[in-house]
Amino acid sequence: MTKTANGANAPRDVARRGSAPRKIAPLDIGGVMIPATTPFDPVTGEVDLAALRENVGRWAESGVRGMVIGGSTGEAVFLDEGERDRCWATVRGALPDGVLMVAGTGAESLRTTLRLTRMAAGRGCDAVLVQPPAFYRGAMTPEVVREHYEAVADASPVPVILYQVPTRFSTLDFPVGLIARLSHHENIVGIKDSRGKLETVAGLTTHARRGFQVLVGSGALLYPALEVGAVGGILGVANVAPRECVQLCRRFASGEMAAAATLQKRIGALHNALVGGMGVAGVKVALDLLGYHGGIPRRPLRPLPDARRGEVAECLARAGIESRAALVPA
Repeated sequence: MTKTANGANAPRDVARRGSAPRKIAPLDIGGVMIPATTPFDPVTGEVDLAALRENVGRWAESGVRGMVIGGSTGEAVFLDEGERDRCWATVRGALPDGVLMVAGTGAESLRTTLRLTRMAAGRGCDAVLVQPPAFYRGAMTPEVVREHYEAVADASPVPVILYQVPTRFSTLDFPVGLIARLSHHENIVGIKDSRGKLETVAGLTTHARRGFQVLVGSGALLYPALEVGAVGGILGVANVAPRECVQLCRRFASGEMAAAATLQKRIGALHNALVGGMGVAGVKVALDLLGYHGGIPRRPLRPLPDARRGEVAECLARAGIESRAALVPA
């Protein structure tokens, strides 16, 4: 990749099999992105697109770099292709200029991953976040996974972000050497790493090519990850604390380390209690308490018991985030 006179990366020629090389401008994914939850109609169980549109409009005012639509926090594994497509269309129409839309398009087969990727690109997404195929885990050697991602990146009309899914889920654990090799593909711009291990983040920033962008998936690691070379995060906790996460990155960038560290304590504790401790159901209750559209998860996930709603409100209060007290049961 060449450099312009001001040091920026010049547009890339990315060859797609069976087509002429095309120009793709470099994409800056640094900062905070929200892996948006998916609201469902409480009566029909269908995706509530109007509620999603309202949530996205409010989140966009917080200064975040972008939204991931169709990620783990968005219960993407429970959405069919048509639902994903409608979500992408809705969010693209709701986002202001300058706020990225990243679509989660990873599937078990290469064929389906490519179809979803092209669908998302057709809806105007800026990049795709691609989790690995993991059902036939024993067959997914580093070489097989490398070939899979290279085929996706070769064919994708938009930049690709690798997704290291939390290892507590049904997924693969990427070797650093595999990511280092994939980082040299012109159309693979970065990775979201959700293993929650700082030493792994440091290994990725050290061994990947220069300019490869590492994002963390844990709000408990945002500040230390920035210290070792990450450029930001795709953070479940940013659903409920977007401004705080954005401010942490901005304070860090401006050298206000004490202020950034103070924010990290608040965000990290909230992440551990809410995202780590209660999962999607807890995040959705927190959104309800903050006046967003949260709702309940899609079955078979269970909603958070009513008795724990007060616990969610306490988590928000300890983080300095004011909930709507009227919505908290007495």
